[in-house]
Amino acid sequence: MPKIPVMQAVVEVLKSEGVDTVFGCPGAAILPLYKAMEQDGTIEHLIVRHEEGATHMADGWSRTTGNVGVAIGTSGPAGTNMITGLYTAQADSVPILCITGQAAVSKLHQEAFQAVDIVSIAAPVTKWAVQVREAAQMPWIFREAFRIARSGRPGPVLIDLPIDVQKQEIEWDATIDEPLPVLKSAPSEARVERALEMLLAAERPLLLAGGGVILGDAAAELLELAELLQIPVQATLMGKGAVDEDHPLYAGMTGIQTSQRYGNASFLESDLVLALGARFGDRHTGDLATYRGDRRFIHVDVEPTQIGKVFGPDLGIVADAKLFLRALLEKARAHARPAGAWVERCQELKRTLLRREDFDTVPVKAPRVFKEINEFYGPDTYFVTAIGLYQIWSGQHQKAHKPRHYQVCGQAGPLGWEIPAAIGVKKARPDAEVVGIVGDYSFQFLVEELAVGAQYDVPFVLIMLNNEYLGLIRMAEDHGGYDMSYEVDIHYDTTGSDNVKIMEAYGCSGIRVADPGEIRPSLEWARKEADRTQRPVLVEIMIEREGNTANGTSIAAMKEYEPVP
Repeated sequence: MPKIPVMQAVVEVLKSEGVDTVFGCPGAAILPLYKAMEQDGTIEHLIVRHEEGATHMADGWSRTTGNVGVAIGTSGPAGTNMITGLYTAQADSVPILCITGQAAVSKLHQEAFQAVDIVSIAAPVTKWAVQVREAAQMPWIFREAFRIARSGRPGPVLIDLPIDVQKQEIEWDATIDEPLPVLKSAPSEARVERALEMLLAAERPLLLAGGGVILGDAAAELLELAELLQIPVQATLMGKGAVDEDHPLYAGMTGIQTSQRYGNASFLESDLVLALGARFGDRHTGDLATYRGDRRFIHVDVEPTQIGKVFGPDLGIVADAKLFLRALLEKARAHARPAGAWVERCQELKRTLLRREDFDTVPVKAPRVFKEINEFYGPDTYFVTAIGLYQIWSGQHQKAHKPRHYQVCGQAGPLGWEIPAAIGVKKARPDAEVVGIVGDYSFQFLVEELAVGAQYDVPFVLIMLNNEYLGLIRMAEDHGGYDMSYEVDIHYDTTGSDNVKIMEAYGCSGIRVADPGEIRPSLEWARKEADRTQRPVLVEIMIEREGNTANGTSIAAMKEYEPVP
């Protein structure tokens, strides 16, 4: 075999794994990789302003494509800056690869400049963190990293590269190389049969689509099963978009924060839940005794240790969501049935148990913003949103229609995720309309990544819900959990930050809106402005300062902060 620079082999591996765009910040300890990418010339690279931003860009790119996103940093603090992004990807089962430079092997024990043990630091928030000390291992470790990131419950990996190892040559022939196979867990036939028996015996069953349905590309199979057996479908926050929310069988979202009234109601009336790729997170379940009730549960998950982690189901099945649904469909086709009283009941709840959105008051009420968003944007729009009250309002009011089109950092909730994530989404789908939903506080984190959007002509729209306060949230402990009926001590920023000027400082543009009647024209302007400038555009909507979301400690005892129809 011919001898080539080892980093050239790495670039060949990246390309063959489907990577066409990477996000990073170069530095001395990672320059051999950058040199190899420059010489190859086929992988686009965006220089970020902060390494955490690179991980969130890779995250957004991955959530959109389903492939492994790649972020690159140099040694020392570059790697430590990536930890939040790794944690976010791990929490939401997103496959990303972080590549870090490192001091020479001979210097690692001498506290050399920027020689941090990033492998040990990253280990708790990755599926695999490894340092390569033998050049001949390099392409094989990268192959294994991609395999691990994609296998089972997807997640992040980190590869640390000492500078002296990067400079070596190895024998490598890319023409006879290919990705390692990723094996998917098939379900036990006996458990599939039992699941079907339980579904058919139930009077009021629900299908619950978790994030695993989207990650496993199983939305089509889920809908086919729902329509075949006429079973209503709910979604968790991470599963939002698995089923079109306008579909007659969509029965809402259950939860104590991101929930719909009719979702909680239909869940409470159900007698069996088939949960697919769901973690039973605390914001979804609330009080477990109420959530479990007398209903039975079937839990399907590709990760064996997820089953029984929160509570023991009546039937647990370890399987890839798509393979399980295909196996179930094969057995269920002989049992097709028309819609019955239970479907009609869920549709009645969906028509009647709503939350009001048609507020015309000034200052603007948050639900009105999402009414405008739902009516203005089409089903092909990609949305990203992060953490805070605006995420909860989005979960309660914003509609999702397609898988991978509604993206939210669900468990980790890092402030500032939206801007870099939106860049990653737009690079993955250059022809799509991309919209980020942000809060005035979260906007300040990683705002510098706007410069990346301006530099590389990455247009998207940011819709900000701005209530101009700095708040201290007090949560009272309640039997080891949290009383979500929290209080907020408000300290007003009386001057108000001029976020439009911040956009302009980064070479972007924006507009401030204070009246609900101005929202629609502002969205129309922003769409045209983003297309004209090929840069990020802000629509800053001034909402009431003390607005709150519907919440509670139990799905049966939610407090509504606005009057409901």
